[in-house]
Amino acid sequence: MLQPAHVGHLALLRALIREGAAEGSFDRELATDSGEGADFFDKLKRALVTGYFVEQDPRSGRIETVAVPGYVFWPDDRPGGSPPVGFGLFRALEGGYELWLAGLEFARRGGGHGRALLEALMSTPPGQKTYVVRIQRDSRYVQAVAHLLDTLGFDLVGETSRLRWFVRRDAPVALSARIRGAVNARHAPS
Repeated sequence: MLQPAHVGHLALLRALIREGAAEGSFDRELATDSGEGADFFDKLKRALVTGYFVEQDPRSGRIETVAVPGYVFWPDDRPGGSPPVGFGLFRALEGGYELWLAGLEFARRGGGHGRALLEALMSTPPGQKTYVVRIQRDSRYVQAVAHLLDTLGFDLVGETSRLRWFVRRDAPVALSARIRGAVNARHAPS
């Protein structure tokens, strides 16, 4: 079961993101109270209130606002009134979305809960228009998530030093080509 994420879910998202960052599923800086981590969670809080994440484009220096719809997740067998055990945040990109961040309590991993989370997320309006997913290469769950993405219609299109990039098979041709080109350019020998 999914419900739209809101600012009341911030503590849950922070805890799951920090756990995931500590084991390598997200940027490691998010596991601590570093300046970068604090800045990220401040921006995430604003996004849960407004629906938009504010960031600075590293190339142009421009401030950009990006739509980030999100959901929290309960498995079907979870009793009512219990806190959610997972989440997913989408990030708008040209003509669709990227599944930007998703996480599940460690105790709930395995047993089909990750599959249920991803299937539920992909059935939402932003999920139906999700064309890109990135996975940290250092995550111990990278193989399991890659397998799930394959069953959901995503292909591995390349790797960079930190990430594996996936594009949905029915993604718009121009977007797919742009992602593939960008990944290959980042990974090209100097």
